[in-house]
Amino acid sequence: MTILQVKKLPHASDLELPQYKTQGSAGMDLLAAISNDIILKPNEAKMIQTGIAIALEPGFEAQIRPRSGLALKNGITVLNTPGTIDSDYRGEICVILINHSQNDFIISRSMRIAQMVIAKYEQAKIEIVQNLDSTNRGESGFGSTGTM
Repeated sequence: MTILQVKKLPHASDLELPQYKTQGSAGMDLLAAISNDIILKPNEAKMIQTGIAIALEPGFEAQIRPRSGLALKNGITVLNTPGTIDSDYRGEICVILINHSQNDFIISRSMRIAQMVIAKYEQAKIEIVQNLDSTNRGESGFGSTGTM
């Protein structure tokens, strides 16, 4: 198990830390650390503060993902899904939310706005080659494998 160090910033002193809601949860909820309600208009995107900064061990990242309930019920999602927080970033985690609905959406202080998943990764060594190995798919691109 990796260790996630969390620093609570002054404007989030009264908010809960990120937490897993169930024993099997992959993501922990991030809360809006805002002083006033924010109205997210249809097709509008805004950056929302969470009031925390983190430190991860090398080889791990934090992925910022939408909350399924907000997406299904309100059309609210994370614009750069998944957002990546690198292990060497020490600034405040912010979430870029976008409103894909036709209605205004109000973001309030302490609202659960996104989830954060901690994931292991590897950095690749780049190797230039003249040819790539062949596969059955080859260079067939978007939609080439069908929908069924």
